[in-house]
Amino acid sequence: MKRILQTLIGLCQATMLVAALGLSVNASANEGFPLDTAPNRVSNNASLQNGAKIFVNYCLNCHAASSMRYNRLRDIGLTDQQIKDNLILNDAKVGDLMTVSMSPKDAKIWFGKVPPDLSVEARARGTDWLYTYFRTFYKDENTPTGWNNLAFPNVGMPHVLWQLQGERAAKFEERKDPHDEARTEKVFVGFEQLTPGTMKPQEYDDNIADLVAFLSWMSEPVQLERKRLGVIVLLFLAIFTILAWRLNKAYWKDVH
Repeated sequence: MKRILQTLIGLCQATMLVAALGLSVNASANEGFPLDTAPNRVSNNASLQNGAKIFVNYCLNCHAASSMRYNRLRDIGLTDQQIKDNLILNDAKVGDLMTVSMSPKDAKIWFGKVPPDLSVEARARGTDWLYTYFRTFYKDENTPTGWNNLAFPNVGMPHVLWQLQGERAAKFEERKDPHDEARTEKVFVGFEQLTPGTMKPQEYDDNIADLVAFLSWMSEPVQLERKRLGVIVLLFLAIFTILAWRLNKAYWKDVH
């Protein structure tokens, strides 16, 4: 019984350590501009399908997802024919990896560096960061692309979704540093819509939530199954602990 309890305590400690490390990574990734909470739609196939459509139309031109095959999209409720007709925009086959035709050499010339592979970007950055990033682009004539971003200042990527969201300018104010009155800091106070987009603001946010959900699913397609199995394992351990405790009590009750 003592050995069983020690094993269970060890498992709990390991779980707490993993959780603490995850919180530490998220905390370091979230420093800077405050992040908005991304809606959790990773279990909604309709949202994932819409996110996949946005991804292949706006992201897959430059960003590969080389750990994902097109036919894996069956898991979100699509048939091979639907994938072929709606999501494959080049001569790739349904069983091929989601790669781009642009060479790394050309990408480096055009963008300064190769655009990151988005297969696991949601796990690296976090869904809240991605949700905030796609919604905080603004016009900035002082950058090479003419765009900037609040979540990723001086980003090298232009706002590829600007036609959907429209063009916006960021408004800043100079305020005294609360820690040093002799210094001032530039504080973001809001956006000014310069030109309208094809989508209304709430519609754009909904589509970004779907895109982020797809990126999250793509980074770990088995995450829902993993969580379901985790619950089953924890229930099994709880029941086993109770049975082991009762067995131990019954075994030792006549020993004095």
